Amino acid sequence: MATAYNTLAFKPEHCDGCNACMTACVEVNNAGSDLLNSRIQIVADQDNAGGGFELAMCRQCGDPKCVANCPAGALGKDAEDGVIEWDGSKCVNCLLCTVGCAFGGITYNASAGHVVKCDMCGGDPACARACAAAGKTALKFITTSRIYREVGDLEDLFVPGLSGCQGCNTELIMRHTLRRVGPETVLAAPPGCIPGMGAVGYNGLTGTKVPVFHPLLTNTASMLSGIKRHYKRQGREMTAMALAGDGGASDVGFQSLSGAAERGEEILFIVVDNEGYMNTGMQRSSCTPYGAWTSTTPVGERGQGKTQDAKNMPVLMMMHNCAYVATASTGFMEDLYDKLDKAIAASKHGFAYLHIYSPCTTGWRFPSQENIEVARKAVETNFVMLWEFTPATGLQLSRSLDEALPIAEYLQVLGKYRHLSDEQVQHIEASLDRNVAFITNLTASRSSRPAHAAAGM
Repeated sequence: MATAYNTLAFKPEHCDGCNACMTACVEVNNAGSDLLNSRIQIVADQDNAGGGFELAMCRQCGDPKCVANCPAGALGKDAEDGVIEWDGSKCVNCLLCTVGCAFGGITYNASAGHVVKCDMCGGDPACARACAAAGKTALKFITTSRIYREVGDLEDLFVPGLSGCQGCNTELIMRHTLRRVGPETVLAAPPGCIPGMGAVGYNGLTGTKVPVFHPLLTNTASMLSGIKRHYKRQGREMTAMALAGDGGASDVGFQSLSGAAERGEEILFIVVDNEGYMNTGMQRSSCTPYGAWTSTTPVGERGQGKTQDAKNMPVLMMMHNCAYVATASTGFMEDLYDKLDKAIAASKHGFAYLHIYSPCTTGWRFPSQENIEVARKAVETNFVMLWEFTPATGLQLSRSLDEALPIAEYLQVLGKYRHLSDEQVQHIEASLDRNVAFITNLTASRSSRPAHAAAGM
C-alpha cells in the first residue's frame, strides 16, 4: 500500500493577496523582511482577466523532478512525512532542480546564496496558520493522510465492482465505514441506493465479506435488534449495523428506528442522506429540503418543487437520548472518521446514530466531478451543520457556524434549485437562520447549565 502525506491546499477564489502567508514564512525562516525571500509566493493570475491569485511553492511531489534532476544527491523525499529535504552540504548550486520544478517550488535565493524551498515548518506550516489568523480560508493544511495511513491496509469488506452512479459518494461511505467497523459485523441494507448498487449481491453472490441482509423499509432496526440480542446470548461480540437511506429511516422505517433508539438497543445505525428516494426515480422523502425538484415534486405551471421543509432527523434522534448522535459530511472526512469511531464505541453499550450528508449527482443535477465541492459548500453555508451529542455532554458543534458563506453559493450549483423564485430563496434563508439559531441555542443552554444539572443529577 502506498503512503499518503499531509499537504497544503490552496483555494485561489478565497485569496485576496493580503500576503499574510508570505510574511509569516519570512519571519519563521529568519529571512529578514523582504517578501521575495518567502518560500511561498502569491502571484497575480495572468490568465484570469478578472484578476485573482495563484500559488508558487513546493508541492512535495510524489515523483519529484527536482530530486531526479539533482546530480549531487542534495535533495531527497523523506519517507516519514513526505517532505522533500535540501542538504546544503551536498548542493553544488547547479540549479538543475529549479529547471525540473513546474510549480516554482524551489528557486535560487540571492540573499541566501543557494536554492530555498518549503519544508512544511516541521508539520505545522506557518503560512496556513497566518491565513487562518487573518480570517481567510485560502490556505489550509490538510491532515487527512492519517485516515489513509490508519485504514489503508485494512481489508475492504465490500466486493469490487459495485454499480453506483458516476461520482457517487455513497460507495466511499460504504467502503470506508465497513473497513473501520471490521469483519465482526452483521450488515442491514434496506431498500435504497446501497443495495441498489449491489451491496447485498446479485445472481446468488453476496456483495460483502460479512453477513448482509435486505430487510424491509419498515423493520430494519427491529431486525437488527433481534440479531444483536441473539449474538449477545451466545456471548459473541459483534456490531449490528445498518446502512440506510434517508427515506428508509425518516419515513416508513421511522417507527422501528424510533423504537430501537428508545429501548437503547446496541446498534450502529448509519443514514446516508441524499435527500430523496434516489434509487427508484428521485422521489421526495421527508428529508428532501424545501423548494427542491424531485420527480414527485415537479417544477411547472402548478408546482415549484417541494413545499415543506426537511425533517430534521438528527435532532429527532437526539431527543431519544441515544448513546451517541452525530452529523457528518463526505466533504469533511476527518470529522466523519472521528465520529464514526465514537459511534462504533457507543454502539457497544447503547444506540448510536450517525447521519451522513451525501450529495447525489443524478438527483441533484450537478456534474459528477463536483460532488465533494458540493458537500463542502453545504457545510460552509450552514445548510448542513456538523455536531455531535451524548447524554453526558449534550450537543456540541464540531464546526463553527460563524462566518458562513451566502446560501446562494450553494443553491446556484445545484440543478434541482435552478427554478427557485426570490420568495423561495427568502424562505430557505429564513429557515436556515431558524435552524442555526435553534442549534446554537441548544449548545448555549447546555453550557450555561449548572454542572450537576448537565450531568443529569
